[in-house]
Amino acid sequence: MTDQTQTPMSPDEKFGRELVARTTFEKEAVWLPSLAVHHMNAGKTFIEDKTFTECLIEGPAVMAIMNGTTFDGCNMGVAGNPRTLLLQPLGDMIAGVVGMSNCRFVRCRFVQVGFTGSPELLQQIEENLLSAQAAQA
Repeated sequence: MTDQTQTPMSPDEKFGRELVARTTFEKEAVWLPSLAVHHMNAGKTFIEDKTFTECLIEGPAVMAIMNGTTFDGCNMGVAGNPRTLLLQPLGDMIAGVVGMSNCRFVRCRFVQVGFTGSPELLQQIEENLLSAQAAQA
């Protein structure tokens, strides 16, 4: 006998749960705000343990780069001054951002995404962006 009191899952809820359960994304557009909301709805405070390969990562969003997150051959965004893409936190915690932990981005392209994290991480990203810009000149 089944419990008739449970409400069936809506298509949106089913999609959200499937999205949160996925660990790999390949050659697809990923709207970062939507991905973050589905994770929050699932009780997760950040996105973790996912691999994105040749994806378009779309904002508007600010990504907090947390432990273990890596970028390999990615286009981090278009800006006359690459430092425009980097936001330095002023407090000891960061609120209102999409946290990414132990995620891997391989040959992805970011559009309308800013990045934040530790001062050391921001320095490293700045150096990589400036080097990439110099190589294109």
